[in-house]
Amino acid sequence: EMILVAIMAELMEEYTVLLARVLEHVFHSVPFPRRVRFLILRSLPFASPPTGSLTLTP
Repeated sequence: EMILVAIMAELMEEYTVLLARVLEHVFHSVPFPRRVRFLILRSLPFASPPTGSLTLTP
């Protein structure tokens, strides 16, 4: 049974990564305002880092 649990955990991890990539692709093409799109993409698990450089100044 532990082998099945390990296999299911691997499948769920791969599924989550794939789903995050698909959602990232969809939200990049949807005409949301830039700030809303950034917040959505940032909240995705396993999301790739933003392509532009973001600097915060105090």
